[in-house]
Amino acid sequence: MTSISAGGRGTVHRDFRPATKALVGALVVVSNVVGAAIVLALAGYVLPTQSLVADLEDALDRNLWTFGLYLAVAVVVGLAWGYAWVRVPRPPTAGDDEDAWRRHRHLARRAVLNAPLRITVVQAVPWVLAVLLFVTINAGFSLTVALTVGCVVALGGIATVAVAYRLSELTLRDEVARVLAEDPPNRLGLLPGVVARSLGAWVLGTGVPLLGIALAAAASLLFRDYYTVTRLGIVVLVLAVVALAVGFLLTALTSTSMSRPVMAVRRALRRVQDGDLDARVEVSDPTELGMLQAGFNEMAAGLRERDRVRELFGRHVGQEVARAALAEEIELGGEVREVAVLFVDIVGSTEMAFDRPPQEVVAVLNAFFAHVVDVVETHQGWINKFEGDAALAVFGAPDDQPDPAAAALAAGRVLAERLAADDSPATAGIGVSAGPAVAGNIGDARRYEYTVIGDPVNEAARLCDLAKGLPGRVAASDAATSRAGADEAGRWCEVDVVRLRGRQRVTHVHAPGHHTED
Repeated sequence: MTSISAGGRGTVHRDFRPATKALVGALVVVSNVVGAAIVLALAGYVLPTQSLVADLEDALDRNLWTFGLYLAVAVVVGLAWGYAWVRVPRPPTAGDDEDAWRRHRHLARRAVLNAPLRITVVQAVPWVLAVLLFVTINAGFSLTVALTVGCVVALGGIATVAVAYRLSELTLRDEVARVLAEDPPNRLGLLPGVVARSLGAWVLGTGVPLLGIALAAAASLLFRDYYTVTRLGIVVLVLAVVALAVGFLLTALTSTSMSRPVMAVRRALRRVQDGDLDARVEVSDPTELGMLQAGFNEMAAGLRERDRVRELFGRHVGQEVARAALAEEIELGGEVREVAVLFVDIVGSTEMAFDRPPQEVVAVLNAFFAHVVDVVETHQGWINKFEGDAALAVFGAPDDQPDPAAAALAAGRVLAERLAADDSPATAGIGVSAGPAVAGNIGDARRYEYTVIGDPVNEAARLCDLAKGLPGRVAASDAATSRAGADEAGRWCEVDVVRLRGRQRVTHVHAPGHHTED
């Protein structure tokens, strides 16, 4: 079967591929011919039916001729019937409406999923007719022989049809997978599930052959004159060998049909455990096993969506805040933490927005913020927010940091050197401050964000404006330099004392005394 896209009308399912039909037909014919030959051998030569017939030669000739003719007719009729019945309906034409296409998809899906059952019916009918035919033929010779042959044909047919069903089910697995890829199973249908398959494997593969042995033993008790010890031993031995072969074959086919989907899910789970969330399982079974496969695919899709949301969440609020939010329950409110703050703002952003097209302005801002993010993250800081052409970076929240003031000062120096380069996308003022601030989730239960509020934030913003007029375009307060370690603090020197806008006390402004790379 092939599946092609029909645009907005979904997938069009064509009929089974000729190679698939030929393979299924060959398997069915071979299994039934072998089964019929075994039944003939058992009824005609292993069981002591010859002793119950007066005209043995006539009975054998009639049964052999009937067997040959009926087998040939049954094979031809079965193949023709199966080819006509086990098929996918022809798809609608381009002019048909959506309902016609929807009906086609439904009928095509049902035809593929029910194909093993239809094949079983095609096989079972000739065996049922064979029971009636050979009972009728042998009734004229002996009623006992007729019943014996009828039982053997019935038991052989049951075992043979069961094996052929399993073979066709495994052969059509790829065809079933193509249908279920578009519409996975979400409930149990008419096909036998895990429990029915397990019980059926025992009943058909072990119970039926053992029933044949039991019937042979019962017959030996009823017809003691016809069963010698040697004859009974041969009958039981042959039936036991047939029972072992059929039971093993049917159990192997059943276990294979159930284990393959489970192992496919197990391999996919191992890939997920290794971090490959793109793992996917081919849904190839319409029963509980297919529901398991489809459930894994839904789980993997949910994990991919969750990972995508977490990644986007981390990009919006920062990886540190995202990890904290996922690790524990979010509560509104904050705590006082010792932090350092870096505020950076582009110089001349108003003129740039007026003189340049919007696309170019966005490109410049993105290139500028790429430098900011890189430097801040290198120094274990966190970008709290982007504000148009400015950015606020925090050190010491939400994760603790041993020396947040030194990290912020070092980030300010390195960023100033990068932005002073000839290939820099823009120039900016940089302000650095430090001190106690409130850090936490601010807002409402319906909409909130993790942020930092306090004097260091205000002071860093004021110093950023002041830094735009300094040669190095970076300024830090004495609150930051006094809290930093001696090594970093020694790189800065006081350049001015000012009263910043909105503040009561003066601020001792510091700038890098010399430029060195970390």
